[in-house]
Amino acid sequence: MGQGKQTSSVTPLRAMSRAVSVAAIGLLIAPVAYAQQTTSQQQSASPTNSRTGATSTTQRAGANNAPDFGDAGDTTTAPANAAAQAADSVAAPASATQPDDEITGAILDEDMRRLNTREPRFDETSTRKVPGSASTEETPGIPLGSFVLRPSVTQTINSEITKDGGTKKSRGFLETDMGATLTSDWSRHQLTVTSEGAWQKNISGEGEEQPSFKIDGDLRLDLSRDTVGHITGGYNFYREDTDDPDAIANADQQSDVQEFTGGASIEHDFGILRGTAAVALSRSIYSDATLSNGTTVSLSDRNQTTGTVRGRIGYELSPALIPFIEASVGKTNYDERTDSSGYQRSGDSYGAKGGVQVDMGEKLKGEVAVGYATADFDDNRLKSIDTATLDASLLWSPIRGTNVNLDLQTSIQPSTSAGESGYVSHQLTTTVDHQLRDNLVATVIGGVTLRDYPSGSTISDETVYTASSGLVWNINRYLDFTNTLGYELTTRKEGDDSQQWRAGVGLKLKR
Repeated sequence: MGQGKQTSSVTPLRAMSRAVSVAAIGLLIAPVAYAQQTTSQQQSASPTNSRTGATSTTQRAGANNAPDFGDAGDTTTAPANAAAQAADSVAAPASATQPDDEITGAILDEDMRRLNTREPRFDETSTRKVPGSASTEETPGIPLGSFVLRPSVTQTINSEITKDGGTKKSRGFLETDMGATLTSDWSRHQLTVTSEGAWQKNISGEGEEQPSFKIDGDLRLDLSRDTVGHITGGYNFYREDTDDPDAIANADQQSDVQEFTGGASIEHDFGILRGTAAVALSRSIYSDATLSNGTTVSLSDRNQTTGTVRGRIGYELSPALIPFIEASVGKTNYDERTDSSGYQRSGDSYGAKGGVQVDMGEKLKGEVAVGYATADFDDNRLKSIDTATLDASLLWSPIRGTNVNLDLQTSIQPSTSAGESGYVSHQLTTTVDHQLRDNLVATVIGGVTLRDYPSGSTISDETVYTASSGLVWNINRYLDFTNTLGYELTTRKEGDDSQQWRAGVGLKLKR
């Protein structure tokens, strides 16, 4: 209760191409920083430009908070030019105390004074970046007034094989994925809107097509130096998967689900204390499901609205280490007081946890927390669900060009099956991105999800294992070639296991 509804267990395979593309964007920007360092090293190596090389070393040390020992050796050539430097300082004493913009990088002063870095105009893109391979440069986007739009379209051809007990199905299908990011270019506050959608068309075999669309907006308000507010809103459309625990058995087409979300939060820095207060609201609407004989089943009794209030207090031991405690209270109301099975599923949820937030720059950031969560229902026949929780979200970069993302979530998921209150979901996902070359990125994703039903439940526990891999070849900054391969296994204590294989290749056009 009060938790986001989990979508299909097959989602990791469907979303692989998107995950690979997102990972590629982050890793492909890294060579630009490397190009800057290489350019500075070449300048410092020139004996006729030793002062410029020393200045570049100083700038890099300030930006990276670490000395560059390779360039430090170049500064030993300074005594050989001591006389020339002394003459320069006498002839132009003002330059010694007020270096020019080229040396200090004062061209960035305008951005440094802003609370958020501005988006460059189209005609500035090439001049503000160090020249390098076009395949490693970020797309310039489309200027729209004070916004920058970066759209993308991916077309893939896929093959899928599903085996459930003694039943085996296969299909070939085309999938079109569209995504866009709209970012504001304001001196204060910032609005970011992201969207993605997928449309499928079977070209052979049989299997259910699974369209989806999602859009999210986040308005950041810089209220004061120590106070930041967020106003968020979103819409999510997807088709419930056949392997979902609440799916209708033997349905030709599962229910289409629409989710509306909204929320607001405020964060304030009290010195060594940091406080956060947030409120979130979500609305879920389910369409009819279509059975194999052509009849429909109404699922309007699953329509619901959930509200959650959350508060957090953190203590700053250092900028890199902030322990915190957090508490939340939620309320869920179903449109129909009694569902089709005669149960009242509205109820309340409560949660509390304590953990630590870590920020060690590019090497390690994220948070880890342990706690307790419980959900109660209006119907006395439905058992309350409670569980200890362990949540973690960590991003680790062991070496340049490699990112490891660890995500662990514990949540209570309500059920709509007769007599069942729900289950506890323990989900672990690990994503590894590695840049093989400056224009080639490999991604590997592995995950396991345990659906733990209460003792005495008529539904047996399930464990879902997922594994997938992908390659993105950046042909140029406007075109990518993508390749994905995925496998999923669902095991049950009682009942048949199910498996799914999926493979696809495609092209991604971005602007």
